[in-house]
Amino acid sequence: MKPCGSLTVVCGCMYAGKSEELIRRARRFLYAGRRLQVFKPQLDDRYDSAMVVSHMGTRHEAVPVAGVADLRTRIAPDTEAVCIDEVQFFDPGIVELAVELADRGLSVVCAGLDQDFRRRPFGPMAELLCVADEVVKLKAICMKCGAEASHTFRMIEGRPAHINDPIIVIGATEKYEARCRRCHTLRGEKRRRS
Repeated sequence: MKPCGSLTVVCGCMYAGKSEELIRRARRFLYAGRRLQVFKPQLDDRYDSAMVVSHMGTRHEAVPVAGVADLRTRIAPDTEAVCIDEVQFFDPGIVELAVELADRGLSVVCAGLDQDFRRRPFGPMAELLCVADEVVKLKAICMKCGAEASHTFRMIEGRPAHINDPIIVIGATEKYEARCRRCHTLRGEKRRRS
């Protein structure tokens, strides 16, 4: 009988531990003797071009791919589990591929930012969240006030980013902070009064 596949999406803001959780789940697949492949977008080379690396320094070997078509061709026929980090950087075709793999009986874990710095759905994440069997939403600590944070805040030269700035800007602590709802403000953003 064909194994029952699954699709898990690990999401949250920057510094919430998404890559750490993906690595933890990847290691569990390996401990269980499952044939695993881990992928990441070539675009994300902040810490290492061929490793998933958490902000805390935890690492796991990964195959960097140029996009969904490249990822599809690299999945080995005997693979039982697939982990994909920084999934928000892939085109919408990643949703179809993730569902297809889960329907074939693979365990699929995707990790990524659910919102961009403007607090809007990031790339294919909204659709992935809808089709997932399990959603794990992680929170960070607001780097301004210490409250629980679920938003990613971008700074440019020490100032809040403008709402119309480009969506994708690769970076870490030099550009991004985790922020709570109260502390997340952007230039050009209209805020409702409390």
